[in-house]
Amino acid sequence: MTEPVKLYVYDLSNGMARQMSRQLTGRQIDGIWHTSVVVFGRETFYGQGISTTLPGRSHHGAPLQVIDLGETAIDEETFNEYVMEMKDHYTADKYHLLEFNCNSFTNDVIGFLTGGSIPDYIKDLPTDFLSTPFGAALRPTIDAMYRRPSPSEPTPPIPSPIPAANATPDSQLAASILQAVAAHTQASNSTPNAATQTLYAPIHAITNPPSFHSFLKSHRAAVAFFTAANCGPCRMIEPVFERLSEEKGVKADGTGAGFAKIDIGVGLGNSLASEWGIRATPTFIFFLDGKKLDEMKGADANELRSQVDLLLFQAYPPHPHTSLSLPAVQALSLNPILFTQVPAIDTVLTRLSSFIDSNPWLSTTQSPGQAKQTLTGTVAPYLKARFSAAPSSKLPSATPTLLTSWSQATSAIASALPVASLFPLVDLWRLALLDPSVGTWVSSFPTSSPILLFIDKATAALKIPDPTSNPRNYLLTVLRLLSNTFATPALARSLFLTTRAALAEVVIPSLLHTDGAVRTAAASLAFNVAAFLQKGRVDKVKGGGGHAARDNTLEDEDWEVEMVSAVVEALGRETTSEEVVHRLAASLAFLLRLSPAYDTQLSPLLDVLQTRAVLKRKLTKGGCGEDGVVKKDVRKLVEEVANKLCP
Repeated sequence: MTEPVKLYVYDLSNGMARQMSRQLTGRQIDGIWHTSVVVFGRETFYGQGISTTLPGRSHHGAPLQVIDLGETAIDEETFNEYVMEMKDHYTADKYHLLEFNCNSFTNDVIGFLTGGSIPDYIKDLPTDFLSTPFGAALRPTIDAMYRRPSPSEPTPPIPSPIPAANATPDSQLAASILQAVAAHTQASNSTPNAATQTLYAPIHAITNPPSFHSFLKSHRAAVAFFTAANCGPCRMIEPVFERLSEEKGVKADGTGAGFAKIDIGVGLGNSLASEWGIRATPTFIFFLDGKKLDEMKGADANELRSQVDLLLFQAYPPHPHTSLSLPAVQALSLNPILFTQVPAIDTVLTRLSSFIDSNPWLSTTQSPGQAKQTLTGTVAPYLKARFSAAPSSKLPSATPTLLTSWSQATSAIASALPVASLFPLVDLWRLALLDPSVGTWVSSFPTSSPILLFIDKATAALKIPDPTSNPRNYLLTVLRLLSNTFATPALARSLFLTTRAALAEVVIPSLLHTDGAVRTAAASLAFNVAAFLQKGRVDKVKGGGGHAARDNTLEDEDWEVEMVSAVVEALGRETTSEEVVHRLAASLAFLLRLSPAYDTQLSPLLDVLQTRAVLKRKLTKGGCGEDGVVKKDVRKLVEEVANKLCP
């Protein structure tokens, strides 16, 4: 004998959604739907846990609509046992207006009774609402209504979407709707809703195949956790699964994965286990676009996290370029180009001393004798020991005291000598920056180091109108010194964030310098800057599958546009050095690949600059040397950047 199954449909907004939804969201939403199942002469629904009443006698009053969903062959006793089992899963503390609500429960029950599901316009309402700008903006307010307080905190009041001081008519309407909805969801019990254990990505407790299939359809990426009450390893891995649902679950922008938990001993969980060939618990199945992608058995937390990251990486590539095959670009090392040649330190000091002795000494904090004594008595012994031809097993490191006195001497000398006479002093610092302790000190005390002083003087020198007076040796040495700052990651980051614009003022005109050695050093610095930026982007992709927190401090669209323009112009003008072309092409690849500004800023710029044609000219006769670029790896890189990264 069969029993009719009906769906009672209520509007939690009391008609306000129908009247105001188009004004608020730009689309018509006829109601904020609450549903319950009527079978065996009782109405069963979920709010403050699972409740049962006579049909039409709940606090929601008379239904707005009654939908006939067919008949069930399941007897009343079996149904009652099912509901009792479900009470352990549909508890008050898990309720969430958008993610785990009355309709989630109703859909499970209908699936158990008939094998069907509730109408799509009810199931899809949260997704439709959140896809509107207003819905996305209101999401945090709704989440706040259901956030779990700490044990010592009182249950928070229902917040208004926007503080009263900034309230708009739309926000006031939204507040009214939320108040009405909250009143309905909480009216069945004097205790207000405790909050869900999860926020943006609650774990969906699924008990039957129709609900599971609906879950897969509504999530591009999905993770299913098959568990059992008597499974010890399941209890061990469950906290990890819960944390992942919080970290990697569906966000307000729609990205993320859905997380489902199926207890094979509850409801029709065993049928689901049979459908997917589950023979042991815990088992995790990973789905992409509704299709099984992979499976994992056992309680390996690291493997579970890796599999979820891989799933998200495939579902939501963090940048279109991640789907490109770029073997030549990917083969490039992200390690900086360093200038490690060790000069004859005594010769360098002799030349610097001659400059000091032949120039009038200006009023400074140190005398010529003091400055020279610091260099010969402290700095020279350190550099010789650190960078000797046959270094000892334990290299000496510079001390803060040494570096402080050296920096003071440097400032005194720099204020007394013309720029053209400073290159020996810069070269000593260039060498010292290969010592990690020096890089660490400079990053910790940037204003005490001479790096900014050297940059300022190089910028000023580049602005001298008469090219013949441009101090080539100083500029060359500063470019090499700045390249060596990337030997220490902390210093590279500090300089990149604080002196990015100043670095551009040095490197951009140097890329077009008439001297080949200067252009090579400038191309090396451009490569180091671009590689540092690229490494940060790659690390974010690897670390978060596109969902890690973005370190936006590394990105600056205007700066990138300026750098890309300069590199393309330098590539167009470089016709003699294949080494420079190689470094510039690599720099361009790193600046473009994974750039958040690629579509909006860089791609149109590349088109205007005819970058693809500029690159391809380097491969033809006369484009770089008599026969164009000759080395196979360089040719392959240039072709790849031209064909795959340039419009």
